[in-house]
Amino acid sequence: MISSSEYGSHSWELLVTVDHQHEEVQKEFLLRVTGDLHIGGVMLKLVEQIKIAQDWSDYALWWEQKKCWLLKTHWTLDKCGVQADAKLFFTTQHKMLRLRLPNMKTVRLKVSFSSMVFKAVSDICKILNIRRSEELSLLRPSEDTLKKKKKKDKNNKEPVTEDILNLCNSPVSSGLSGSPGLYSKTMTPIYDPVSGTPASSTITWFSDSPLTEQNCSILAFSHPNCSPETLAEMYQPRTLADKAKLNAGWLDSSRSLMEQGILEDDQLLLRFKYYTFFDLNPKYDAVRINQIYEQARWAILLEEIDCTEEEMLIFAALQYHVSKLSLSSEAQDFISESEVDEVEAALSNLEVTLEGGNTNNILEDITDIPKLADNLRLVRPRKLSLKAIKPYWFVFKDTSISYFKNKECAQGEPIEKLNLKGRCEVVPDVNVAAKKFGIKLLIPVADGMNEVYLRCDNENQYARWMAACVLASKGKTMADSSYHPEVHKILSFLKMKNWTMSPQAVSDPENTDMKPECFVSLRYTKKYKSKQLVARILEAHQNVSQMPLVEAKLRFIQAWQSLPEFGLSYYIVRFKGSKKDDVLGVSYNRLIRIDIATGDPITTWRFSNMKQWNVNWEIRQVAIEFDQNVSIAFTCLSADCKIIHEYIGGYIFLSTRSKDQNETLDEDLFHKLTGGQE
Repeated sequence: MISSSEYGSHSWELLVTVDHQHEEVQKEFLLRVTGDLHIGGVMLKLVEQIKIAQDWSDYALWWEQKKCWLLKTHWTLDKCGVQADAKLFFTTQHKMLRLRLPNMKTVRLKVSFSSMVFKAVSDICKILNIRRSEELSLLRPSEDTLKKKKKKDKNNKEPVTEDILNLCNSPVSSGLSGSPGLYSKTMTPIYDPVSGTPASSTITWFSDSPLTEQNCSILAFSHPNCSPETLAEMYQPRTLADKAKLNAGWLDSSRSLMEQGILEDDQLLLRFKYYTFFDLNPKYDAVRINQIYEQARWAILLEEIDCTEEEMLIFAALQYHVSKLSLSSEAQDFISESEVDEVEAALSNLEVTLEGGNTNNILEDITDIPKLADNLRLVRPRKLSLKAIKPYWFVFKDTSISYFKNKECAQGEPIEKLNLKGRCEVVPDVNVAAKKFGIKLLIPVADGMNEVYLRCDNENQYARWMAACVLASKGKTMADSSYHPEVHKILSFLKMKNWTMSPQAVSDPENTDMKPECFVSLRYTKKYKSKQLVARILEAHQNVSQMPLVEAKLRFIQAWQSLPEFGLSYYIVRFKGSKKDDVLGVSYNRLIRIDIATGDPITTWRFSNMKQWNVNWEIRQVAIEFDQNVSIAFTCLSADCKIIHEYIGGYIFLSTRSKDQNETLDEDLFHKLTGGQE
C-alpha cells in the first residue's frame, strides 16, 4: 500500500535487476522514482537499497529493451525516455572476453563492454603492447568456421581443452588507468630490433604489467607450427563468395560490445582490419610485427589470398626459417655486435619500404620527372586466336606509357598512349625460373577493362618498369621519393625467388626434421610428396638462411604485400541498375568491381578521385560520387552496408596519419568519417 500523498504525485515504480555475486541477497529491486530524477540519483538510491558494502564504481545501468547503456548520469529519466515498463540491469561495464589473436592464441582479459569498440580495441592493444590500434578491430567468427569447429569437436572423442593466456589481472583491463603494459609512450627502445626479445631492462620497468617475459614471448614469437591434420580441419574459402563471408562479421566501431549482442566470456577475433601498417619499427613493435606476420601466414596457408607456386615456396622457406630461429635459444645471438649497424640499416630500409615512402630525398619530388625508354614486347590477348607478341619502343613519362614502332619513330605520334594515372590495376606476371618477367595492366575503358601485357628482358628492367606502373596506378610519377625503394623492394623479392640447387644445402632431405605440410597450403600437399616439398623448401631457404629473425618476418610481410590480391576485403553487392550480383573489393586506396563468376576486375575507382559518399539508411544503399561526374550506388548482400561505409571512412582516416602526431588519434574525426547518420 502507498500513501495518498505518494499516489497523487508523479512517482512510479521502476524495476532494476542487479548483477552481483552474493547469493543470499536478492537481485531484483523496486525503486519509487519520478521522471525528473537523474540517472546518478537512480544508482545512488539503488546502492542504498542493496546494502552491500563493495566498490560499485564500475557499475552502470543497461536498458535491455533498447539495447543501450544509460551512461549520462546527469540526464533525467524523462530525457532518457525511461518509463515504468523499462527493464534495467545494474551491471559491470568491464567484463571478461576471450580474444583469438592472429597467431591463433587465445587471451582472456577484461574489456569495457560500455565503450565504443574503437576505444575498447585501443585499450586491448595497450595491454597486448600493440601500437597503432586503429589498424585493428574485432571480428565475429564466420558461421562456416564455427560449423567446421563443431564438426571437428563432434568427431573428437576426447574433449578439446583450449590453451588460454589469462591476462585478467591487468590494471588496464580492470578499468583503471594503471600501467601501460610494455607500451612505451616515451619511445624508449623496448625490443631488440634483431631478435624481437624484450630489452633487458624493459620487464623490470613495467613489472606490474600482466605481460611478463613469458607472456610477452607468446605474443612476440612465432611458435611451433600446427599439425597438418589441424590445418586440414580449418575452414578454407574456395570462392570469392566464401571470402566475402569472412568479412561479414566486423563489429561496428561506433557502438559498444553490449549493444552488438556480445556477452561476457564470448570469443571474438582480434585482427588487422586495415592493411596500412604505419611506422613499423622493430625497436617497439615486436608483438605487432609478429601478429601481422601470423595474420599473413594464415591467410596464405588457408588460401584466403592467392599466390603462385614459386611464391608459396618462398613463403614456406621464410616460415621454416622463422620457426627454426624462434625455437633456437641462440636466436638473439644470431649475429655479432659488429653487424648490428648493418642490420639496423637494412631494417630501416625495410621499414621505409613497408611504409610506402621515404622522407629523405625530398628534392627528387620537385626536379624534372624522369622517364623510362626501352625495347619491350607487347602482348595483347585475342579471343579467337593465339596471343600476338610484338616488340615495340616504349616510353614511360609522367603516368603514361606510349609505344612506337621503333626508337627512330619516338619523335612522332605514338601507336597508342596508355594512361595509367590512378585508374589501372597492375599485376605481376613473373616466373623467375622460366626467365619470364611480365607486367599485366588492366586499364578501365567504357565497356570494361583493357588488358595489356608488357614483357621485359631481365630483372632490372622489370623492376624499373613495374615500380613505375605501381606508382602511376596510385597517381604518382617516378619523381616521387618512393620510386627507388619500390624498385629495391621488387628486386629483393625477385632475388628470393631466384634460387639454385646447392648440394651442400640439401644433401639429405630425409634427415631434416621439417614437416613441410605445416608451411604450404593443402593444394601443394596434395600435389607433391613430402620428400619433394622438403627438397624444394630447403632449396628456396638458401636465399634467406642468413636473415635475422625480425628481418625474416618483415620480408614475409613485404612479400605478402607484393601479392596482387593483398589488402582486398571482399563483399557481395548489387549495383544500382544491375540485374546480377557482383563482388566489391575494398582496398586501402581503391574500390574494385569484380565479376563474381570469373573473378576478373571490371572497374576500379580510386579514393583519391572520390568527392563524397553517403548511405541511404532506409534502403541500406551506399552512394559514392567521383570526379568527372562518375557516380555509383550499391546495396550490400553479404554484410551490413555499415561495414563497407566504415571501411571507406576508416581508410580515409588512416591516410591522414603522420609521424609528428605523437601517436595521438583524432577519435572524433574517425567516428565522423565512419559512424554514419543512422
